[in-house]
Amino acid sequence: MEPSPKDGENAAAAEPSRGGTAPSSGVVVQVREKKGPLRAAIPYMPFPVAVICLFLNTFVPGLGTFVSAFTVLCGARTDLPDRHRCCVFWLNIAAALIQILTAIVMVGWIMSIFWGMDMVILASKCS
Repeated sequence: MEPSPKDGENAAAAEPSRGGTAPSSGVVVQVREKKGPLRAAIPYMPFPVAVICLFLNTFVPGLGTFVSAFTVLCGARTDLPDRHRCCVFWLNIAAALIQILTAIVMVGWIMSIFWGMDMVILASKCS
């Protein structure tokens, strides 16, 4: 059975080149995370404040998010530069209320912990 030309091309492409270097395709892939407005409203805080908010969110769901809302009023920047500070403040208050109200079914508690972890990650990127 003779290999078809297509099989021969695949075999030649799979075989490493004899010059010692593998051919590169030259494809550049860029991954960009798209955040919703609620997630983009998480403020970039100083690292100790972010750790305190994570601690608060772990034991009292939504409390750390509530505290982080006030850091926006104190000048912490967010990924929503086109929105006014008061709007971003209320988005954080809404996230805290969602976490508090859904903590009964464990969803809010888990969301609160992830929110606190995001605060710490953003704080470590900022500093």
